[in-house]
Order: sequence, then structure tokens, then C-alpha cells
Amino acid sequence: MKQTPQAPPSSPAYVSNRILKINVGFLLNDGPAHNHDSQIDFPAVRVSDDLTLKYVRGPLRLSRTKEGVLVQATLESAVESECYRCLDLVENSFEVTIEELYATQPALLTEFRVNEDGILDLAPLLREEALIALAGRTLCRPDCKGLCPECGANLNDEPHHSHDDDIDPRMAALKKLLETK
Repeated sequence: MKQTPQAPPSSPAYVSNRILKINVGFLLNDGPAHNHDSQIDFPAVRVSDDLTLKYVRGPLRLSRTKEGVLVQATLESAVESECYRCLDLVENSFEVTIEELYATQPALLTEFRVNEDGILDLAPLLREEALIALAGRTLCRPDCKGLCPECGANLNDEPHHSHDDDIDPRMAALKKLLETK
């Protein structure tokens, strides 16, 4: 039976990381000691080629300092990853607390900068924080039984799974000897 290929979806299941680029020009013009509070609530966003977050939400504060813009946030998010024992897909929720200075002056040695056009890109920082938060192994549940080492069956789905009846034909003669005792 010949399968017909499905047409690719017309749009990806996530939004571009461009939504994580914030124009802070108004804050730069206001000068030090000004801040701006907002709420982030994005659907699935592709932060980088290796990380897509299912959502990003939480409060965001941008504070103008003499060195640049201080970003403070407590963001909730989740990724879909595989259980490291049984390979089932699991939604792994996490929270990251961000407090980072985006420098405006070239003399400051910092990893993050506000671009000359007043754009602050949260994607690299969010990627780093998410990868740190997700550094542990993911389990679908604490008592996950994993996969059968012989056939690959998911032992969570088949609790009475057994290979006792399966015997290597080369060992059949030895099994007969054990049965005769």
C-alpha cells in the first residue's frame, strides 16, 4: 500500500523569537531611575534552533540605569521532552528568575547589550536560563519502569511483560537438563 505524503503545515506550531526583541528606546530616552513594568504571555516560541518553549509568561520589569537596562523577571515556561527511561513525551514545566544588565556602553564587559537601535533581545538570556533549569533528567513519573532491554516494550504499559518463555535455541538443551533435576 502506497502512502501519500502529507502537505506541510502552512505555519509552524510556534512563533518566532522576534517577539523576544523588545524596543527599549523610550526607556533610554527617559534616563536613569525610570522603569517599565509589563506582563509577558506568549504562546509556543522558538527561542533558538535547539529550544522551543511551549509558553512563556510572567511579570517583566525593565529599569534604566546609568550603565544600561536592568531586566528582572520571574517567568514560567515548559518544554516537551522525552522521559529518559521510557521515551514517552512529557511536558516539563519550570520557572526562571532573571536579573541581568543589558549594557548600553561599549566599555562595560557584559555578555548582553542593548543594540544601537534600542532593541534588547531576551532570546539568548532566556535560552541560557531554560537550559540551566532543564539540566536534570526528565521522568514521566517517579516510578517509571522504562523499556524492556530485550524487545523495547514500554514496561509502564505492560506491567506483566515477560520473556521467560522465550529461550535462545542454543540454550534449549541446557534448559532441558535443568528441568530433569
